[in-house]
Amino acid sequence: MYCWSYYPKIDLHGEYAVTAYTIVHNFITDHIKLRDPYVVIIHGKGTGKLKDEVHHILSQDKRVLEYHLDPYNLGQTLVHLDLSK
Repeated sequence: MYCWSYYPKIDLHGEYAVTAYTIVHNFITDHIKLRDPYVVIIHGKGTGKLKDEVHHILSQDKRVLEYHLDPYNLGQTLVHLDLSK
């Protein structure tokens, strides 16, 4: 079991879905440069609109190996980055 609290996080609370792409893309770029294999994106529970947008962004990004909702906190997504590229 991973202790996700030690991984880098970005909190998207209060952000709009339309701005999520830039924020998530830059966050992933920065952490690939830093060689961090795992990151956490906090989108909150709410209506699910922001979560859906984040998951769409992650599904299209070839630098993301896998992602899934944290089973202990459905308001955040756990992301495994591909550091080989």
